[in-house]
Amino acid sequence: MVTSSILVLFLLGLTAATVLAAASKVLHVSEDPRIAQVEGCFPGANCGGCGYPGCSAAAGAIVKGHAGPEICVAGGAEIAENIASIMGLEASFKEPKVANNICTGGSRANLLFDYEGVEDCRAEALLYGGEKTCGLGCIGMGSCVKVCGFDAIRLNEDDIPVVDMNACRSCGKCAEVCPTGAIRISGMTMDLLHLNKIDDCLAPCMQKCPAQIDVRTYINQMKHGDMRGALLTIKERNPLPLAVGRLCPAPCETICRRNIADDGVAIHTLHRFVADWEMNSGSRLKLDCNPATGHKVAIIGGGPAGLSCAYFLRRIGHEPVIFEKREQVGGMMKGIIPEYRLPAKVVDWEVQSILDLGVSVCTGVEFGKDITLKSLEEEGYEAIFIATGAWKVPALEVENADADGVVDAVTFLEQVGKSITDLKGQKIVVVGDTNTAMDVVRSAARLGCDVSSLVGCIQRKMSANKNEVKRAAELGSELMFLTRPTRIIVEGGKVSGIEYCEVQYDDPGKAMGVPRPVEGTEKIMSADLVVVATDRVIDTECLKDEAGAPLFAVNKKTGGIKADKTSMQTDRPNVFAGGEASTGRSILIQAVADGRRAARGIHHFISEGAIPEPDNPQLRVIPESILKNMEVTYTIPRIKVPEISVEERRSTFKEEVKGSIVYEAARKEGSRCLRCGLTCYDSEAGAEYAADADVQKFCELGKE
Repeated sequence: MVTSSILVLFLLGLTAATVLAAASKVLHVSEDPRIAQVEGCFPGANCGGCGYPGCSAAAGAIVKGHAGPEICVAGGAEIAENIASIMGLEASFKEPKVANNICTGGSRANLLFDYEGVEDCRAEALLYGGEKTCGLGCIGMGSCVKVCGFDAIRLNEDDIPVVDMNACRSCGKCAEVCPTGAIRISGMTMDLLHLNKIDDCLAPCMQKCPAQIDVRTYINQMKHGDMRGALLTIKERNPLPLAVGRLCPAPCETICRRNIADDGVAIHTLHRFVADWEMNSGSRLKLDCNPATGHKVAIIGGGPAGLSCAYFLRRIGHEPVIFEKREQVGGMMKGIIPEYRLPAKVVDWEVQSILDLGVSVCTGVEFGKDITLKSLEEEGYEAIFIATGAWKVPALEVENADADGVVDAVTFLEQVGKSITDLKGQKIVVVGDTNTAMDVVRSAARLGCDVSSLVGCIQRKMSANKNEVKRAAELGSELMFLTRPTRIIVEGGKVSGIEYCEVQYDDPGKAMGVPRPVEGTEKIMSADLVVVATDRVIDTECLKDEAGAPLFAVNKKTGGIKADKTSMQTDRPNVFAGGEASTGRSILIQAVADGRRAARGIHHFISEGAIPEPDNPQLRVIPESILKNMEVTYTIPRIKVPEISVEERRSTFKEEVKGSIVYEAARKEGSRCLRCGLTCYDSEAGAEYAADADVQKFCELGKE
């Protein structure tokens, strides 16, 4: 019985084998040998980052023409070229991407409860979103570390993921297992053009900065000696750090949480320190640029907004060309803003850094005369960015406003910059409360003039930076608050004086309402020259068609070009506008920000034909990020930046008023930074300087 059973099984097996052998001959489908060759090129990670279930499937997709040779995220340019060679194809450029952790909280974050479950971020997140108060931050269980097949992620001492950029292959596994979105995969284009989102773990300073600079990161990098990294972080958002480090009124500092304990961090000073490091080294930091895309973009105006837009467009591979009316680019930074605030050599260094990326410039070219929208479009420019600035100063609406001896502030400063103005001993009256007005006051004082300034508001309501007002007053200039001109006195065809009156607010006690003239308060002051610096507006003559009609919709508030606040796109889809050409008189960092936003809009327009709306954009300060109380251990005095004496200022136009600081001073100031997240902060900031005589325990100051 046993023998017969064995024989039956043997015969069945033999029959099946014979059938299968025959079937394999009849139904055989040969596999393309290139699949094995292509698979042999892969690193064998089987990570699935390409979207296929393993390297074998990815190789088959490439051979079948369903995927390109650059599909492997774990590989690189060399692997893509090898595969392309096997397939007889040309490997196209694929921008490298890496994982990024946006959370700085970690173990510093406050807890809602103690989690004692499975050590997995996803499991903890299922319980009320996790144990930490911040629902956007890293949970810290290390699920991303466990899933990474390339050992590219580790948890640091604060239980925050740290990504090894060289080891990361952007497979995306870490982002897939992160339940809060703290880990994201991005490339250079996305990083450069990213706009703040409400779920970005934003420190207050990052929310307030018009350019959205990652302040906490570059300060931390600088503090640890990584000057290159600090500068790269700044230049992800601001291509003009030298100029911004000198001119920015630092709105970020007003919202710094340090103000609760002592004084805000000197962010402005540290920004300049990092930028000066590069220039003082004499060697420009090499910046990566994507290969040329072939998309041409015309930029009208070589000021801060135009330079910023050109910088970001070139870095992501497009071909911007700047058309500048004047003989040099730089806008107001070059020849208008006095050198004691912004030296020409600083502007030249900064501009050249942008041009060295491959940005082309055509100077002496006037829009509306030498070039037009039509001519640029015919030359193949797919998009146009209008950044002509606001150079026109409105005339005073008083009698004899056009008399000989009345000059606008821009013309005055330009003449001073060219050293063609000899006004020693003359009486100059400046009209206006702007930064430009303070530049005129300070410059005239340096020329040896007797200077008075009519300011139509109280000091705290001036549009000028309070530090510029302070420095103008230090030179002995008379700032006459709550006054305005009523007429210009003319004798012999030239200005001889100015009549002015007092003004008062509708509600004087609260300084609310519109300042109005007070009857019977008119007075006359002698004057050899009246300089008008009330405002700066865009000159719209070049923005009209042959019939005199506006080429673009008008921003009713500023009189400039109406543009979308996010994309800077005008009512003509291929035309964008930003900087003072759209916003009216503004600050330098706002122009830089507009240039970057325009670059983002232009990039999407010329690459995809449509501009996506930002996802959950941060449009205003996030309420939960504003803390009323903090538990800070140490208070450290804010750094005092050296300045030349008032007497020295009177005798020089070239030497900067504000000096530079040394590294150890910058490092100590950087230690005051709390490395804030959306709600978390480092309560032990500054501990390394606890032994210094000027450092105190917070409780010793009697504050709560």
